[in-house]
Amino acid sequence: MKSRTRSTSPTTAIATFVVLLLIHGSHSFYLPGVAPQDFVKGDELYVKVNKLTSTKTQLPYSYYSIPYCRPKKIVDSAENLGEVLRGDRIENSPYVFKMREPQMCNVICRLTLDAKTAKAFKEKIDDEYRVNMILDNLPLVIPIRRLDQESPTVYQLGFHVGLKGQYAGTKDEKYFIHNHLAFTVKYHRDIQTDYARIVGFEVKSFSLKHEYEGNWNEKTRLTTCDPHSKHTVVNSNTPQEVAENKEIIFTYDVEFQESDVKCSNFCSGLLPD
Repeated sequence: MKSRTRSTSPTTAIATFVVLLLIHGSHSFYLPGVAPQDFVKGDELYVKVNKLTSTKTQLPYSYYSIPYCRPKKIVDSAENLGEVLRGDRIENSPYVFKMREPQMCNVICRLTLDAKTAKAFKEKIDDEYRVNMILDNLPLVIPIRRLDQESPTVYQLGFHVGLKGQYAGTKDEKYFIHNHLAFTVKYHRDIQTDYARIVGFEVKSFSLKHEYEGNWNEKTRLTTCDPHSKHTVVNSNTPQEVAENKEIIFTYDVEFQESDVKCSNFCSGLLPD
């Protein structure tokens, strides 16, 4: 079923932007964007990917500049003038959810690293690059809850490509990739229509060396996480190393949480319909 949308057309957005420039001059203004959509249960939700960013280098890279899992065809998915003016590199991804339908341990792809691809991941880990994603024009964030219960939760944009560390009992530094993502989609539901709007997009990232029995095929079930046995990923105690000839399996979970919040902070920057 198609989602109910209240989006601003590109032509209207550009015209509005020009009018704002003429009226407000040098005063601050909100860039025209895409209104939040209304979804019913089962509607498909398409996650988009943005640039890889690093506060260490200040040099952005395309998400697909490193060998992440790819959709059959990569297309430019920028939807509004604000994204274009910011220079965002927004593209489609193989991550597809269904509204209010939790999923566990979905396999995105499996790959074996060669020297070139291992080096590409290691360089991004060295430079502390973060992966940025978008769902219904909301950025992916990691919530950081303070030890002081009275302090508000703070959020970091995106998640790190990976991290460096040592195996127990050794001093050799290794590289590990975050290959399992646990997404949380927060939504506000209208009790009269049952339509829902997405008001939050959060993630916990894990490094996990997936295991399975026998030879790999499309029906292979992982033993490290399995929706049939309700075996979920809760830690990175057995991390996935980045090195030549290492096999990496990318997976994700998604859960949906109903929220009393009627609209994300993003809504306050929208122009009226």
